[in-house]
Amino acid sequence: MNERTMTLEQIRLTGLEVLARELGSVGMVRFVQQFETGRGDYSVERHGWLDQMDVQTVAQKIQQRRKAKDPNPQ
Repeated sequence: MNERTMTLEQIRLTGLEVLARELGSVGMVRFVQQFETGRGDYSVERHGWLDQMDVQTVAQKIQQRRKAKDPNPQ
């Protein structure tokens, strides 16, 4: 198929197929993620949940997660 006659959707799908074939599915996803711009405003969202906690609370949450992952640390 000639790229001049392909629609943008056909080009996109062909590109994803080539990436998956050459890089594998994980490699393809990692490649595509480099170009994702994301959505929303991370700074505003971060302040929404971080402004409610002090340093001690954050430290406690970290310790709780670590204990939950490995209840018997050596």
